[in-house]
Amino acid sequence: MRGAYTAGCLTWLLDQNIQFDAHYGISTGAVNLCAYLMGSKDHLFNFFTDYILDPKGIGIRPLLREGVFVSYDYLFEEHMVKNGFRMEDLKDYKGNAKIGIYGLSQGKTDFYSVTKMNIEMLKAACSLPILGKPVVLDGKKYLDGGITKMLAIEEALHDGVNRSLIIATKPLDYVRKPANWFVKWLMRVLFHDSPQLGKDYAVRHLNYQKQVAIIKDLEKEGKALYLCPSQKTKVTRIHGSKEELVELFRLGIQDMECRKEEIYQFLGVQK
Repeated sequence: MRGAYTAGCLTWLLDQNIQFDAHYGISTGAVNLCAYLMGSKDHLFNFFTDYILDPKGIGIRPLLREGVFVSYDYLFEEHMVKNGFRMEDLKDYKGNAKIGIYGLSQGKTDFYSVTKMNIEMLKAACSLPILGKPVVLDGKKYLDGGITKMLAIEEALHDGVNRSLIIATKPLDYVRKPANWFVKWLMRVLFHDSPQLGKDYAVRHLNYQKQVAIIKDLEKEGKALYLCPSQKTKVTRIHGSKEELVELFRLGIQDMECRKEEIYQFLGVQK
């Protein structure tokens, strides 16, 4: 649900007609990225202020029906797809746009071009362990790429990107804590056939710290601009009212507008 902030930021970029040479999406940011590339402000707004609140998609109902707290099948098929969200619209995209997906058999996050992805792969990119279920593609299971790559800066650097605009959903002073013993135990039990997942989740906070440190070093060199919520929010990963989500979406637009001159200068945009 915190992706409502990113959706607001990307809506502002669409309004400003700002384009990039390369794009990287992780977790719910994968949905945001695809909607941005489609130029769809409707998808950006509606997914996080309407669709995601459907009790058939998140909460007790999917838990009783499917055994998971979040039904990505329902959210995508009953809302996104039925409202015109089609991955096929990106198959001819000419730029560099990648999404991270964690492969349970591979035990790592790999990045895939949006031009090669279908809706099932996008579901996999967003499917949180424990809260959602793995997506099976060609007999292999996949989950949210944020298990190891919460910020995709390393992939961008690997591709030779030399200036990065990063949009994060956590405040600037956020400190990710280690997973507690219960979550780590649950990971080992539920994913006993994929032991690397439990190991990766146990060091997730360290990977996040590493990725933030890389971005901060790039900022000092003038090679990165790190954008994150300027205010604290009551919205969590799976909790938020419609009013709170709309407010968070608007905060994304507001923060971008407040930093407009800084963004223009960094990107070399003439206005």
